[in-house]
Amino acid sequence: MAMFYGLPHMQGWIQEMASFVKSIDSNHLLTVAMEGFYGYSMPEKKAINPGYQVGTDFISNLLIKEIDFTTIHAYPDIWLSGKDDKHTDGFHAKMDDKPFDRLIDNNKEANYFSEFRKSSKDPRHSLSPRDSFLNAVYTNIYNFASGGIGCRLVWKIMAEGMQFYDDGYEIVQSQNHSTSGLITQQSNKMIALDHV
Repeated sequence: MAMFYGLPHMQGWIQEMASFVKSIDSNHLLTVAMEGFYGYSMPEKKAINPGYQVGTDFISNLLIKEIDFTTIHAYPDIWLSGKDDKHTDGFHAKMDDKPFDRLIDNNKEANYFSEFRKSSKDPRHSLSPRDSFLNAVYTNIYNFASGGIGCRLVWKIMAEGMQFYDDGYEIVQSQNHSTSGLITQQSNKMIALDHV
């Protein structure tokens, strides 16, 4: 099997570090924050990746037995730079549920989209497509969570006066009322699941 761009080294490093941490504290939960790209272990799935030939091998890295739960980062507007919302949203929809079946089969049932957003620094940025994207992701979050798997965290909610941390992905709730409303609505739906 052909390997490329040092992926076997990354796989070995993750295994070594995970084993080391677990040897010190077996109760310490471990994950590896990833883009969620397919790699050499599943070459038939690489067409789903956003055109990169470098990065992580999501499935192999997270199937290491010492890794307790999965995390994915999703920034399709950066990965597909120059593409319109239809393309970036379509890519994210394909990405959204692709890895979970294989991981669930291997007892990795806690799955998190730990970062996702659209950048306000994109010259084509406007509030409506961002909220539409957020709503689509939140709908999938709810569907996954209803089945007992998954959670997602938006990157990042900030208070006013924290502009020096501005990377284009921030949400200042007092300045983004529609987005804040979506987050509140999603939070209430997720809380209700806890009582089902």
